[in-house]
Amino acid sequence: VHLLREGGEQHQSAYRALNPAGLVPALQDNGATITQSMAILEYLEELHPEPALLPPSALERARVRALAQAVACDIHPLNNLRVLNYLTGQLQVSDAQRTAWMHHWMALGLEAIEQQLAHSPQTGQFCHGDTPTLADCCLVPQVFNAQRFQVDMAPYPTVQRIAAHCDGLPSFQAAHPARQPDAC
Repeated sequence: VHLLREGGEQHQSAYRALNPAGLVPALQDNGATITQSMAILEYLEELHPEPALLPPSALERARVRALAQAVACDIHPLNNLRVLNYLTGQLQVSDAQRTAWMHHWMALGLEAIEQQLAHSPQTGQFCHGDTPTLADCCLVPQVFNAQRFQVDMAPYPTVQRIAAHCDGLPSFQAAHPARQPDAC
């Protein structure tokens, strides 16, 4: 789905038939449509459990899910295209105000994640241990977004280290935002 072409393909009737909210992502599989990033990630994890994106114990899985949801629920919704368009369109905030909005919410969220990652012995090369998890799948696009909008990443060395490690993996390279249909 091209988010920018013709006002955003997610707003067209064909896409809204799949996802009435007009939001991305939406995954079609076996005639069913699944929406929401976390639901899709968990669905794919259950369909293809190897390599595992969730650790073996319930407590470890809860930690990974909490980190993933910190991005998906606390940072991303405040800085997605729909919110930013509302700020500049309906509320007519300036570009500087919009940038200040994004920097504020990204900094708050990234600081919380940095503290959790930096102070946990469970953090390894990735958010949890030494293999990618659901948390890494959520963190990397948000780090890209922060860098795109020139958020100072210096206060988040653990976040930066993990994102850089992920960026070196073929699976993360293939999913990079610059490789998506609406990349400019």
